[in-house]
Amino acid sequence: MPQCTEKTSLHAGFIGIIGAMDIEIEKIVSSMENHREETAGGLVFHLGTIRRRNCVAAVCGEGKVNSAICAQTMILRYDPRCIINVGVAGGIGEGIAIGDLVAASSVVQHDFDTSALGHKPGEIPSLKEVFLPADETLTNLALECAASVYDGGLHRGVIASGDQFIAGPDAFKRIREQFGALACEMEGASIGQVCFMNKTPFAVLRAISDNGNSTAHVDFPKFAQEAAEKSQKLMVELISRLPEA
Repeated sequence: MPQCTEKTSLHAGFIGIIGAMDIEIEKIVSSMENHREETAGGLVFHLGTIRRRNCVAAVCGEGKVNSAICAQTMILRYDPRCIINVGVAGGIGEGIAIGDLVAASSVVQHDFDTSALGHKPGEIPSLKEVFLPADETLTNLALECAASVYDGGLHRGVIASGDQFIAGPDAFKRIREQFGALACEMEGASIGQVCFMNKTPFAVLRAISDNGNSTAHVDFPKFAQEAAEKSQKLMVELISRLPEA
């Protein structure tokens, strides 16, 4: 698996945080001191400090195009030392339960398919890669911090993204079998591609809101609120353990 050559270390610059929905970012922003806002490309970027580390956070909106635009704008405007994508996902791997946390070892776009032209499903022809690796150091630290926040299981594995809301066991099974994915959502892999191309370290962290089991039901608004609270605790702890700029 290729390794992204870092253009920056984890010792300098902004820490970037991206979520698809307001609720995924609001509580993190509430932890900021010296908070201010800037607008670029129709996106609002929240700047401030968390535990004396400079941070920039944004709500990208759902889907791969929105998240890619947000990540590229953040990189061009603030040159973050890393980007952390937080949010919820469907659990599709064996043993993944509602309330667990999945941290990406790598990301893949399950709906990207140029196999008719001789490429592998999910392969990005310009990069000649199917799976793009998350930053190992950042992901290891995130999982260490998560141990004191999450009651459920902690997992590391492939997270698959696509511009489709995937529901039901059949679709989950297809993506699991094709890509070996543990979780499925709509933004992580596009953020990962932007970061990979810009040589910016990244991590993708996903709380599992459903697992394709037709007998398992969850109050999503309540779950999203609880997930946001845990994400805030995780991010504050993770940020506090990153070196000061």
